[in-house]
Amino acid sequence: MTQNQPQKPQASNTLLELVFNIVVPSLILMKLSSDEYLGTVNALIIALAFPLLYGIWDFVKSRSLNFFSLLGFLSTLLTGGIGLFELDPQWLAIKEAAIPAVIGFVVLMSSFGHKPLIAKLILNPAIFDLEKIYDTLAKNNKVDVFKAEINRANLWLAGTFVFSATANYVLARMIVTSPAGTVAFNEELGKMTMLSYPVIAIPSLLMLIGLLVYVVKIITKLTELKFEDIVQQE
Repeated sequence: MTQNQPQKPQASNTLLELVFNIVVPSLILMKLSSDEYLGTVNALIIALAFPLLYGIWDFVKSRSLNFFSLLGFLSTLLTGGIGLFELDPQWLAIKEAAIPAVIGFVVLMSSFGHKPLIAKLILNPAIFDLEKIYDTLAKNNKVDVFKAEINRANLWLAGTFVFSATANYVLARMIVTSPAGTVAFNEELGKMTMLSYPVIAIPSLLMLIGLLVYVVKIITKLTELKFEDIVQQE
């Protein structure tokens, strides 16, 4: 039971993230930006307040701030700045591409460090019996081979962020074409935010699942253990 408890808040947080970061801001921007409702400036401020407040709440709750959360917080601030200062929409596209590009660069650089980022993301000690895995790899003299495969998977992970950066830029350039500070700009921004989930987030998630399957297959192949032997037992 102890190992299963952390999984419940995670599912709840995912739903909250979707509501506060995508659904509510998108609806406000698309439906309430006209002068008869909130107006362009108020709608933009209120819409962006939701992901900002959620980020603050999540930080206070978890008492930790990681690099990715910081980038998400910065992304929201930059979006607000572009809208409020009425900058050229191309800056929005640049910003949308820059955030995943920076993450991809960090992932790539981790390949040259002590532990690639993909190992930290996938090889969770709450899920996998890492002691058994590493001991078996050592006995089979497969540690170096395993490290090479993890580095290869880490490069593919960096590639998923290159895809995300490219898709973000193209999506922003295609949808957000109106001048900032207008009702049309807010509506297009809301539409872009809403579409970013099925167009970008879901394909990226499928790529990550593919990488997880690949890493698991590599572990079972090199250790000659079955899947049920490498996961933590209740």
